[in-house]
Amino acid sequence: METIDLRRLVIRSFHVKGVEFADKFEFSNGILKIDKKITNKLIAQDPTIKDIKIDIINPYDHDRQINTIMDIVPMSVKVLGKLGEGITYTMTGAYVMLTGCDADGRQMHEFGSSEGNLKDQMVFGRAGTPEKSDYIIHMDVLVEGGLPYERKLPISAFKACDEMIDAIRAELKKLEPRSATEVHEFYDRIRKGAKKVALVKQIAGQGAMYDNQLFPDQPSGYTGGLSIIDMANMPVVLSPNEYRDGALRSMT
Repeated sequence: METIDLRRLVIRSFHVKGVEFADKFEFSNGILKIDKKITNKLIAQDPTIKDIKIDIINPYDHDRQINTIMDIVPMSVKVLGKLGEGITYTMTGAYVMLTGCDADGRQMHEFGSSEGNLKDQMVFGRAGTPEKSDYIIHMDVLVEGGLPYERKLPISAFKACDEMIDAIRAELKKLEPRSATEVHEFYDRIRKGAKKVALVKQIAGQGAMYDNQLFPDQPSGYTGGLSIIDMANMPVVLSPNEYRDGALRSMT
């Protein structure tokens, strides 16, 4: 059977052995350092945001109260090429958890809130959720109260979270390829004469509150993404590697 390779995606994984607070962002010898002072910058540049707290949740330490979980975000960066091809660096063993509410205590959710005890509200070890043995960088965003719930409120939180992750991406991008813990190669291929398979994924686009973004600048990022709502919910075709590389960011 004749095979044509269209795109090649290489994902290099770097395992995080520990997360701690420091005076600057840094990733060295498996230790990820987080600069808590970035919250001052994020609060100052968006009047909708009233407060941001960043905590480090160690493995198995999940008996704690949280606001609604808005997203679990992997920390990945493009090193070469665009989404769906080239080289991507990603971290394993640590993920960002975004939670939020407003100053009136209203949880930042749409069809159901998930505030409560983290050990009860999170199903660990599933696609899209951390393992119990992973580190969680918890960003909790407090937005202005007394406002109608619309997209700009959660988007303020998502933008702030993405900017914090950008600081981590900048450190991740500096790593030497040979220091990767794992390396995986993926190909988008045409196999002439083989069956054609398409995966249809229906995503929310009602525009009441949350959003879905396509083709952000970075894998699973926010900046540069196109809103499915602003695209009038038109069908979009993604290659397998674009989907694998984080071209669709669901924020519902």
